[in-house]
Amino acid sequence: MEENQTPKYQFAFMKQLNLLILVYIGIVTMCSVKGIIRDQNAQSFLNSAGKLPLSYTDTFVLGIGYYICLLLLLSFRSRNGWQLACKIVLEILVGISICNAVHFGYAGVMLLIMADGMQYIQNMRRRVFAITAICAIYLLVDANLISVIYPIVSLKTMWMYYDHQAVVLLSAVLTFLNALNLFVFIYYMVEMILNQMSEKKRILSLNEELAQKNEQLLIQARELEAATQTKERNRLAREIHDTLGHALTGIITGLDACMMLLDIDPAAAKAQLSVIADVARNGMKDVRRSINALRPDALEKTMLKDALVQMITETEKTTGAVISFDCDTGLNGFTQDEEDTIYRIVQESMTNSIRHGKATEIRIRIGREYNLLTISTMDNGIGCQDVQKGFGLHHMQERLQLLGGQLSYHGENGFTIEAQIPIRWGEEKADD
Repeated sequence: MEENQTPKYQFAFMKQLNLLILVYIGIVTMCSVKGIIRDQNAQSFLNSAGKLPLSYTDTFVLGIGYYICLLLLLSFRSRNGWQLACKIVLEILVGISICNAVHFGYAGVMLLIMADGMQYIQNMRRRVFAITAICAIYLLVDANLISVIYPIVSLKTMWMYYDHQAVVLLSAVLTFLNALNLFVFIYYMVEMILNQMSEKKRILSLNEELAQKNEQLLIQARELEAATQTKERNRLAREIHDTLGHALTGIITGLDACMMLLDIDPAAAKAQLSVIADVARNGMKDVRRSINALRPDALEKTMLKDALVQMITETEKTTGAVISFDCDTGLNGFTQDEEDTIYRIVQESMTNSIRHGKATEIRIRIGREYNLLTISTMDNGIGCQDVQKGFGLHHMQERLQLLGGQLSYHGENGFTIEAQIPIRWGEEKADD
């Protein structure tokens, strides 16, 4: 919203108008006094004046000089309490000096001082006090009132050189200029009040708009909090499903094998149970770490490729499945979220193959084509012609979507899962 510049122009016009009035009074008075001296009517003038007035040059020079000082004070901007009070007091003193220089025939400069004060005084009580004080001074410096307590030589006496009709005309011009100054002052005050009302209305409107925005932000914050909670719940569900599901699958398969070995080879069954116990312990660690929003334990201790090999080896021992792992690209340089996703996809793929597909052979391959990492898992399980996306596939897809990846699968001739992940670091990096 653009600020209304009208009061600014009115104030500038008042300054120019007051200068014009002072110059007018000074020139008319100076010409009158010079005429009186030239016609040798000084004695008659002194008898009418009753006192020796300022010289005709002083009326002009002092009036303009004091007015220049007033303009300098008006140009000083301050909203500080004491500085502003000192500024207004000095302006009033200079204004009274101007009135004295023009024989108290004009007091319009006091209106100019009042208009200036209204620009800087914001407190309503101080405004009322300042307006009351300046109005009282404005009335006091009127020639008819001040002559009662302070002897002055009026402009009418100073202009006695001119004939009656000339004095009437000159006084009429001064009255018109004085009235014009008063009109501009009133117009200025009205515009100032309207500006303040408009500003208050604008501030109220902005406050209402701000309140609405805050309400919207509060609603969005609640929605974001709810979405974050849902996302975190889903993340924990994925972590627990991947970790616990993988561990339990290995344990169940291993126990089934142990049951068959108990009668045939108790020592082998005992060794198998030891491996199963280790898997259970590692699974419990991963569950705890998942609940605490941390990474898989294997990734905390080793590099990604080593962690994958370790997981595949443990799965082979506990389930008896034959798992081949082929990785023809470097797995360094991935971010933590990428490493977690790769690890969990391999883990869930093996779990699905063994749990649902009853697979005994699994082939896992990780490769790269341009800037796309591909993870393929194929098994010799029972397969599925009509694949229904369960919890595991659903969460694998969620993980990939967070990285901009894709998941595809089919259940012909066993079960095949293929995950594609965009590589963000560009150039291929070899393993150390």
